[in-house]
Amino acid sequence: MDHVRPQRVIVVGAGHVGLYAALRLSRRVSPRRAEVVVIDPQPHMTYQPFLPEAAAGNISPRHSVVPLRRELKRCRIVSGEVTRIEHDRKTVTVQPIEGPPTEMTYDHIIVAPGSVSRTLPVPGLRERGIGFKTIGEAIYLRNHILDRLDVAAVTPDAAVRKASLTFVFVGGGYAGIEALAEMEDVVRDALPTYPELRQEEVRFVLVEATNRILPEVGAKMGAYAARQLDRRGIDLRLETRLESCVDGWVVLSDGDRFKAETLVWTAGVKPSPMLDRTDLPRGPRGHLTARPTLQVVDGDRVLDGAWTAGDCAQVPDLTKPEGAYCSPSAQHAVRQAKVLADNIRLVLLGGEPKPYKHKYAGSVASLGLHKGVAHVYGIKLTGLPAWFMHRTYHVSRIPSFNRKARVVADWTLAFVFRRETISLGQLHEPREEFTHVTPPLTSDRPAEPVGAGTR
Repeated sequence: MDHVRPQRVIVVGAGHVGLYAALRLSRRVSPRRAEVVVIDPQPHMTYQPFLPEAAAGNISPRHSVVPLRRELKRCRIVSGEVTRIEHDRKTVTVQPIEGPPTEMTYDHIIVAPGSVSRTLPVPGLRERGIGFKTIGEAIYLRNHILDRLDVAAVTPDAAVRKASLTFVFVGGGYAGIEALAEMEDVVRDALPTYPELRQEEVRFVLVEATNRILPEVGAKMGAYAARQLDRRGIDLRLETRLESCVDGWVVLSDGDRFKAETLVWTAGVKPSPMLDRTDLPRGPRGHLTARPTLQVVDGDRVLDGAWTAGDCAQVPDLTKPEGAYCSPSAQHAVRQAKVLADNIRLVLLGGEPKPYKHKYAGSVASLGLHKGVAHVYGIKLTGLPAWFMHRTYHVSRIPSFNRKARVVADWTLAFVFRRETISLGQLHEPREEFTHVTPPLTSDRPAEPVGAGTR
């Protein structure tokens, strides 16, 4: 009896597309027919809609990520970075965490490295800006903001105090608004423990280049969100751009200029720069060009064995007029991943792939604890019902019962106990104290051993 080698399916990136596609494919295709290999530098998938909750301390940071090896038990996990894709040769070059780079061949490849923050050449942004795309950035932001409260509470310098209590967020989309609203809640909850500080001294500023926020939930719900933020004392600067932030001096296009120690950049995303190191066709904005079947195309030619979806892909939206593409949202990514896995299975079995067609169901957004907006299937909700819908939807979307249960447990405890407003800033420089107390060697003679043989 002849043994047929299983076809190798390489998944580049373990985000929403990569994890969901690999999970579904490994469950629906026999290991004798396909070997699924997932390559990602991180050992986990970050459920990005929970980043604001993790930053605010509503859930544990560990519960907003999904361990790849636990969830993808039928897949081979490679911890490393894809440094090159040569589809003409059907090979990928992988730089592992340690050791020399290696090449892997494949029969099918899912290119889904996702997106990175879309930054602009703003003076000072590289030095002063804080992103909000990873769990590390979310926890850093929380610690940084709480550190600023400690600085403001003890400094005798009025200018330093004012700058420490000024928090600027650039970008009025999902990430920016949810991060801003949650962190404003955190500061408001923390202030009673700082008798030296007053709420009137705290200043949150939102800078948005367009004339609206949260365009995903519609104009009416976006206007409601703006009114709610304004009532909380948040300074909304619409149709305004960040011109500079050198040395912490924030300069806006409306002419205002002030000092701020916190600048959070959430002004959109762009495809991962990893795509620059491939021979795959790209669209005008850097996305991989794809058919509705999620196959990569070069003009009218389908590239055999190349698939893509999510933020890095330009996928036609069949529910809209010709020329429209799917938005870079988690909702599309999860549903595309399902179709993509099913299409690869069909091709492996000798069938034809089916097009992705999903009408956008709507959007939900949190405006902090017990506050939100939602526009789902034409139904508009605000306040507590919208916030509850936001939480219910996202806990249903995060993979695995383990993570769902842990997140719900975190939320349940938060109803009983007050929010923790403690900074763990030493997490970011854990060896600093040890290095400080360890003297450098003053001679070439090795130091005397300590411990063994001493009394």
